[in-house]
Formats: sequence, structure tokens, C-alpha cells
Amino acid sequence: MVHRIVWWVIGIVVALVAVVGFMGYRYVTTSLAAVDPHATKDVSVRIPSGASTKQIGDVLAKRGVIKSATVFALYAKINSYSDFQAGTFQVAKSMDLKHVVNTLMGNGSTAGTQVLVREGVTVETIASSMDKYTKKNGNISKRSFMKLMRDQQFFKQLAKKYPQLLGSAAKAHGVRYRLEGYLFPATYTVSSGETMKQLVTQMVAKTNTVLKPYYATIKQKNLTVQHVLTLASIVEREGVTEKSRRKIAGVFFNRMDAGMPLQSDITVMYALNTHKTHLTNKDTAVKSPYNLYKHTGFGPGPFNQPSLQSIQAVLNPSDRSAGYLYFVANLKTGKILYARTLAEQNANIKAIGSDNQ
Repeated sequence: MVHRIVWWVIGIVVALVAVVGFMGYRYVTTSLAAVDPHATKDVSVRIPSGASTKQIGDVLAKRGVIKSATVFALYAKINSYSDFQAGTFQVAKSMDLKHVVNTLMGNGSTAGTQVLVREGVTVETIASSMDKYTKKNGNISKRSFMKLMRDQQFFKQLAKKYPQLLGSAAKAHGVRYRLEGYLFPATYTVSSGETMKQLVTQMVAKTNTVLKPYYATIKQKNLTVQHVLTLASIVEREGVTEKSRRKIAGVFFNRMDAGMPLQSDITVMYALNTHKTHLTNKDTAVKSPYNLYKHTGFGPGPFNQPSLQSIQAVLNPSDRSAGYLYFVANLKTGKILYARTLAEQNANIKAIGSDNQ
């Protein structure tokens, strides 16, 4: 009798698990499907700057374009989707969840102006691109952008909103633009009537979202966000591939450990506010805190907007044990040669010869 009862209980539990599992499966599959396959009208959905995946799911569910915010968040997590853009999007109840997600990641139609920030560009380069968007949105212009870059009150507001991101930038001395390096390379959507403040806030919010998983690592390495973005902005322009960027980051850390200046041409060109293929001795002697031929350490702050790959390279440099202190790139082939001593560096430069002339 006892055995019968045990097996009877087990049978009930198995049946319940099967029912719950089936119901869960049905719930997920129906949530992945369109809310209304026959809907013909678009629904305008506004995604605010810095919104989390959960918050985005809640917005979509309230607008009736997805069935479940929970399934949306689960779907995004399983597929490692985090590159959602802020702005106003045109979606429809006839879209399945995959289609909605693609639209929010910039692969569908959006309502508004698309503003592109490229990897490795400076604040002033971004500013120069703004006037082409003015016809679509009168609030966007080079002048309004540069005004914000110099607006210390606006920076303080952002620093209060994103203390982990901008805390070290707020303490930096001698910086040209406090938001240099903090305007993440991406495509941003600006709805009609939105202001330049809202656009720049989108950019900073994106940087905060990207860096959030790395804040603990940055602290563990006794670095600041300002340090990481500064070195990443140099690595961004010195390397091209993930491998080369990690190796170059290792060279720069080795130089700092040896008490050497970073000696990157990128820093001198930023100090001179120009671009050159070859620098002269006069160039490398320019008086500027950004000239890291003369000054040791990280300098005042970032030199451009680095990519995530360059940020990751700084947080995970390679080949440090090899003791490399120098490198030179063959401008013709793109190959980078590394050296432990100045004599080896000079030999590498000689071997490259006319390719770099």
C-alpha cells in the first residue's frame, strides 16, 4: 500500500511538471509570435535614453506590441542583445518578437534623424558632421553641439546622473572637452523636436550601458574610467585588429611601469589639433598636457571616442611578459613590429625602410 501511494504521488508530480512545462512552453511560443498578425497600423514607441532591457520590455508591453515583457527580456538575454537604441520607433502588432527586436536595434524603420558617431573620432569631428542633420532637425547643429561640449553645468548634470561613468572625468585637470571619449560610437535616433541635450545624453547613456559590466574590473585593476578611456582612445588609433590592440595596450602598460612616457603620435596630433603622417622634433616638443612624448602617465583625458574592442584591450592586454616597450607599424603592409630595446626598435624602423616614407 505504501509503495502504491508513493508511486501515485510521483505520478501526480510528474503530471503536474508536464502540465506546467507545457503551459510554460505555450506561453513562451505565443509570446514570440505577433500580438495581432492582421494588424495594419504602425504603433509609435518611444524608448528613453539609458533604458534597461526590462524597462524597454515594459514600454513595449504597455503599448501592446508584444505579449510579455518577461519573454522579451529573456529573449534579449539568451541572444546577448543589448545594443538597443533610444528614440522613437515605428513598430506594429503584426510583427513577431524577433522583428520588433531588430527594429529597436536599428535594423528596421525608425521615425526621426539617424546620427552616426564613428569609432575613433574626436568631439570636433563629431561637431563638423552635425550641420548635415540640421534640415531634418533644427535643434541639431555644429554650433549647438560645441556649446554643449563647453557647458560645465550640463556636464555636472550628467555626472550626477552617471557618477560611476563620469566621476573620474569630473576630477580631471587640463581637459579640452570633459565629454571627449564618453560619446559612444553608434547610430542614434533623434525624433522631431528633440534637442541637442537629449542627443548628447543618449550618447553618454550608451557609454554607461556599455561600460557597466566593466566597472568592477576597472576598480580591481586600480584604474579609473578616465584612465581606461584615455588609453583605449590611443589604442583605437594605433591598432586595427583585436590582437594588435591588446598587444599595443600591453606595450603602453609596460612603458608606464618603466616610468616612460607613452610616446604616442596620436597624443601629439591631438595637442596640435591636426593630423600628420610624420611628426617633427618641434611637433613632439609642443607644450601641452596632451603631449605624452613629454609627460608621463595617462595625460588629461581621452583623445577620441574609442570602440568597445579597444576598451576591452586595455582591460585585458596581452604579451606583457614579453617585455615589449616599442612598436612600429609598416604603413604599406599594416604589419606591426615589436621591440624590447631602442636598438631593436631602430632596427625594425630600418627594416621597414621606404614603406613608411
